[in-house]
Amino acid sequence: MPKTMPRLLALLLGASALLAGCHAGDPPPPGPRIVLVQEASSTPASSGIYNGEIRARHEVDLAFRVGGRIAARLVDAGAEIKAGQALARLDPTDLQLAAAATLAQLAAAESDLTTARADRERYAGLLARKFVSQAAFDAKENAFNSAQARLEQARAQSQISGNQANYGTLSSEFPAIVTAVLADAGQVVSPGQAVLRIARPEEKEVAIAIPENRMVELKTAKQLQVTLWADQNIRLIGQLRELSPAADPATRTYAARIRLINPPPEVRLGMTARVMLDNNTATSLLIPLSAVLDLGQGPLVRVVHNGKVATRPVKVSQFREDGVAINEGLQVGELVIISGAGKLVDGQDVQPKPATPPVRQR
Repeated sequence: MPKTMPRLLALLLGASALLAGCHAGDPPPPGPRIVLVQEASSTPASSGIYNGEIRARHEVDLAFRVGGRIAARLVDAGAEIKAGQALARLDPTDLQLAAAATLAQLAAAESDLTTARADRERYAGLLARKFVSQAAFDAKENAFNSAQARLEQARAQSQISGNQANYGTLSSEFPAIVTAVLADAGQVVSPGQAVLRIARPEEKEVAIAIPENRMVELKTAKQLQVTLWADQNIRLIGQLRELSPAADPATRTYAARIRLINPPPEVRLGMTARVMLDNNTATSLLIPLSAVLDLGQGPLVRVVHNGKVATRPVKVSQFREDGVAINEGLQVGELVIISGAGKLVDGQDVQPKPATPPVRQR
């Protein structure tokens, strides 16, 4: 037992030295907190922003002039078509039979006219020699005139039937893009029933809906700026081309068409566009809505200045769909904290991390 005492004392002394070493130094100070920031960017002051859709100015529903069963549809939605190109065909059987029937009627009318002409000429000779009465000759004259009228009617009917046979092929008079397919092969359609919807792509515009209390602003806007949801770098100039005189009964808004001035090829039909009404030349700074705080003393934002948090009281001019417009309190290019700013204090060390732009998030 006495031999084990020195060994036990040595173990106890080593454990106490180890515990003492753990509490000898202070914990390392925490590093700067990482915060998401975004630069304050300038934007034109806008009195309204409206989302719409890129549409063609000229849109047409194509239909057959005659009824029948669709035998073939030759194009799909999105196809680019040329003038005169065949787009769909009807079953030609009935149209060909109708054309053949009118040709037979035309031949019969020509034969009747030949017979009536011969009778008229024969009776004219008999009348000259006083072998028949004037009444008998007048009857042959009337029969000849009737046969001649029936021949003209048969010719016109034959021409109509020939045209109807050609109407069995659906085509466009101008180059266009097929935007919708409204009927398919095997379907029986009536004359005038829409089969395809096409749009002429050379003139593009934005279709938007305007509330009744914003109609004056739209009419008096000095400039209309249009941006695309697919590419925020594309900025276009628009002009008000058409404003509906009556409100939509369901939404109580007025349909408006904004013509695009020289749109690039990247602007395609069906894209989502944003129309901004600019009524003055003033500019403001645009920041995300999450960056604005109100702690009871008015709106403010927190920025990163020399690696530390700094508070900036601001003046908000407008809450927009794409952020908040700031008139006073910020400078262009300042790093605005857009997340968790309410949990920070002035002078706190932070490490800024740029937020991913909305375009890249998509």
